[in-house]
Amino acid sequence: MSIIKPASRPDNPRFSSGPCAKNPSFDLMLLKDASLGRSHRAAIGKAKLNAAIEGTREILKIPNDYKIAIVPASNTGAIEMAMWSLLGARKATMVAWESFGAGWVTDVVNQLKIDADVRTAEYGQIVDMHNIDYDTDVVFTWNGTTSGVRMPNGNAIPSNRKGLTICDATSAAFAMVLPWDKLDATTFSWQKVLGGEAAHGMLILSPRAVKRLESYTPAWPLPKIFRLTKGGKLIEGIFEGATINTPSMLAVEDYLVALEWARSVGGLDGLIKRADANTAAINDFVTHHSWIDFLAQDPKLRSNTSVCLKFSDTRIDDGDRFAKAIAKRLEAENIALDVGAYRDAPSGLRIWCGGTVQISDIKSMLPWLEWAFETEIAKQSRTA
Repeated sequence: MSIIKPASRPDNPRFSSGPCAKNPSFDLMLLKDASLGRSHRAAIGKAKLNAAIEGTREILKIPNDYKIAIVPASNTGAIEMAMWSLLGARKATMVAWESFGAGWVTDVVNQLKIDADVRTAEYGQIVDMHNIDYDTDVVFTWNGTTSGVRMPNGNAIPSNRKGLTICDATSAAFAMVLPWDKLDATTFSWQKVLGGEAAHGMLILSPRAVKRLESYTPAWPLPKIFRLTKGGKLIEGIFEGATINTPSMLAVEDYLVALEWARSVGGLDGLIKRADANTAAINDFVTHHSWIDFLAQDPKLRSNTSVCLKFSDTRIDDGDRFAKAIAKRLEAENIALDVGAYRDAPSGLRIWCGGTVQISDIKSMLPWLEWAFETEIAKQSRTA
């Protein structure tokens, strides 16, 4: 007996965790004013780059005395720039609870060879951030993009810390409240919560981080692409739109369009509400279906952007194969694209719920998830 397919379908099946869905009102014609074929050093280019910086400050509510730069190589470039430029002045504490955080540990311990205390947690959990020495420099991710967990708040970080906090916030910025007074170097990329284009990262520095840059010189050589100071002083132009290397002005225009859309939905508060509503719809589905659960068991730690799910039905004979089959069915029907778990994560699904995703698409997708599950269980029973 065939299992009946749901009647409604998502208007947009893009639930990838990066690059993420464009905003619902996006149209290529919105990029018609991009300063293509012009130098990024020309007045029009510098004005657009500065607008991207100040728009980021406005929507994320970043303090005026914090510096913001557009840097190359996405979030990876931004976090590497921060680590290579700021670390080494004192002992470090490396915190990891998913694959990207683990990558930063590898770079600091094996490449920079900095004296570091390494703290890790299993997928779906986070490290106890209260039990950390903040007189060391602490590197951590705010939201575990591949594990579906996040920092609940910044209460564990003391205001009187002697070390710097370096935070990878790439799937948290524009979806969660970031306590700027607790963060000294913060990074994210355009292609996550706002659905921008890839290859550009953002680096946000507190006055404490700037002081470190101007008073400390790392023991290792810094390539040009990482240099933020000259003659012991911050290169201010980098934080005003004079980027280190040539940016894509088409991608810049796309980011400006995304920022304008963010304003139209209520800024940061509106973006958070949209992500929370999307996640709540999935939570309601999980509550009413015993065969699926969140990878993160503690509700206070669950991400509202990269929502990671696992299958918990005892009839499943091969969890990894089963999860991949579900993702494949959903993609074949053009219902949900790129929702398989990250390659290093436990088997399951990962559904992006950031603010550019419409709740109507989440609600239309979920019955199809049930259809795919029942279809795959039936197939497994026939071949057993």
